[in-house]
Amino acid sequence: MLRRSLPRRPEARRMLVGTLLSAIGRGLTLPFLFIYLTDVRGLSDPRAGLVIGWYGAVTLLLSPLGGTLIDRFGARRVVLPCLLIEAAGTGGLALVDSTASAFAVATVIAVGSSAIWSGQNTILASLTDADERQRVYGLNFALLNLGIGLGGLTSGAIVDIARPATFQLIYLLDATSYLVPALILLSLPAVGHRPAAAAPADPTGPRGGYLTVLRDRPFRRLVVFGLVLTTCGYAQVEVGFTAYAVRVAEVSPRVVAWALAGNTVVIVLAQLLVLRHIEGRSRTRALAAVGAFFALAWLTLGAAGLVGTEKALLAAGGVVACAAIFGFGETLLSPVMPALTNALATDELRGRYNAMSSMIFGVSGVIGPVTAGPLIGAADGRIWVAVVVAGCLLASLLALSLRSMLSPAQDGRPVARAEEPVPA
Repeated sequence: MLRRSLPRRPEARRMLVGTLLSAIGRGLTLPFLFIYLTDVRGLSDPRAGLVIGWYGAVTLLLSPLGGTLIDRFGARRVVLPCLLIEAAGTGGLALVDSTASAFAVATVIAVGSSAIWSGQNTILASLTDADERQRVYGLNFALLNLGIGLGGLTSGAIVDIARPATFQLIYLLDATSYLVPALILLSLPAVGHRPAAAAPADPTGPRGGYLTVLRDRPFRRLVVFGLVLTTCGYAQVEVGFTAYAVRVAEVSPRVVAWALAGNTVVIVLAQLLVLRHIEGRSRTRALAAVGAFFALAWLTLGAAGLVGTEKALLAAGGVVACAAIFGFGETLLSPVMPALTNALATDELRGRYNAMSSMIFGVSGVIGPVTAGPLIGAADGRIWVAVVVAGCLLASLLALSLRSMLSPAQDGRPVARAEEPVPA
């Protein structure tokens, strides 16, 4: 199954290696930024939260510019400097010693990360054919999670709050990991350039832009679907899931850590099987299934909250099961969403399409955490469970409504062959 999921072109395979190795570096630091800023560098909780929020806001604001630059100059000329900027910013975290320096470093990291995801998706789209793109995006997501998991296990054995040097080490290693995809891209001089088809035939004619992208009715519906799904799904994991599990289900933080580890294991083990199953099937129905799985995950978590401390083991099992079910839904979303985005995109606007798709997570990442706290605080979290479940099911309906707007090829369905006339 792994061989079947690998892209045909060796350049794309090398890009996937870069994804895995850089993800290991990301996994080294992913769980620890807040702890590092507060417990090691002495920032107050509110200031550390503002720094992290500032990073998200700057990334979101710069993402549209990144898409424009990718379309104008080619993904290569944008991704390479962004990887170097990201490496410098991440390494700079090792030297943070005040709120001002934390904000400065967060700004540098945000500038670098604003176009990396959309640029790399654009490059992968240029290196793959339409019939393999969905598999490749799914494999890319599995490798990303595998790398993050390996990095997290490694850093867990290294870091010690009493020894700041251990945190400085993992941030320097993370910075170095961003150089790996940069070196791989430099070794592929023909990859990532602006396609010739992207140049307008009539330079004096109207140029496409984000308004053109937004006029694409199917893509507009896909964006609305993504906003609803991620706001009630991904954006709830960091705050809503953790807060409900600890405060309502009353499990220990260690159980939450086990649950998130289980989520990663499910993704890595199930992704190739899911890719094989969904090939040649409707992408919109797969997206609708994502909403259903996310809703089931939150219902399972809600049940764990009802059990509470009376049956601690059962509550812990519900929390872990929630994360596992959610991970299975992710294995459906990760290959289909970028594949459908690039099926709708044109060569001249592919960077903007991918930038808008990545912005969905940025917008929902602002809305989700802000709304999760008050909702969990009301009615012992039952209102929060009801809202996120309803939101995920609404996303499923939006996905199904998209099917009629797509051609069979865009939807991933096999195109029916015209019947040959029977000879007389």
